Amino acid sequence: MLDTVTRADKLIERERLTGAVEASLHFGHGGVRTVLTRQRVPYPFHVTRSFYLDQARPDLATLYLQSAAGGLYRGDRVALSITAGPNSAAHVTTQAATIVHRTHRFPVEQSTRLEVGEHAFLALTPDPLVLFPGAEISCATEITLAASGCAILTDGISHHDPEGLGREGLGPEGFGRSFERYSNAVVVRDGARRILLNDRGSITGNAMFAPSSPLGPYRAVGTIFVLGRGAERCDAEHFDERLAATHCIAGFSKLPNDAGIGSRVLAANGGALARGLEAAFAIAFEALIGVPPARRRK
Repeated sequence: MLDTVTRADKLIERERLTGAVEASLHFGHGGVRTVLTRQRVPYPFHVTRSFYLDQARPDLATLYLQSAAGGLYRGDRVALSITAGPNSAAHVTTQAATIVHRTHRFPVEQSTRLEVGEHAFLALTPDPLVLFPGAEISCATEITLAASGCAILTDGISHHDPEGLGREGLGPEGFGRSFERYSNAVVVRDGARRILLNDRGSITGNAMFAPSSPLGPYRAVGTIFVLGRGAERCDAEHFDERLAATHCIAGFSKLPNDAGIGSRVLAANGGALARGLEAAFAIAFEALIGVPPARRRK
């Protein structure tokens, strides 16, 4: 009890110093299954109870992370900390996509910290963000991975102009007013805190929709990382075939320092991207866990 109070006090103090609202989830292996041993979920975060959906892996907990605020707004600073203790197995996802509203010179900051213990499995697969016109968000994820742990991480963005989508004269290629900027950084460390992967990128809405866009004709982009022990069992060709069936394209490759494998995923829109990332998660899950995942209903 004292440890729980101390951790909560530390989170409150960090929020006071940084101005960020932070949620904290701690999974542990208890008896025959993974349980949520500690949680702190301030507004706007909300979580469901843990579900045990995989009959072949009844110990694996699935948790849906929700927002009670209707999206992210100008100046929001939110943080999420998830710990998968030794021998635990957990999947955290979202019930729906999160909207990033117009930020008007006050960008949203979203930070995530994941800690994966020995012989633990942790997947974080939120639905792609939907960036509204004028939205700017900076995302940062830091993962600490024990030598025998493994993890799956996905992220992605799409764009939507609720007032101008498809109308002429409002933006390049009829996509209406563009978002401002999206920045993302993912840092993976081993148990000794040595950096295995440092992946960073940034794109403006104008660049994304320009004729010379680095995305080509695609209008949604995501990333998947399969990290740690078991990632070598993932077959890049199988990934490519499955994602092509969802009308996405991807190119999987080995990550530096034997961290795992990773890929960018391109799609025509957010719906196609979500289906592609879901297919990629299923392949990675089976490679790491040994059985296909049960359907995660949303």
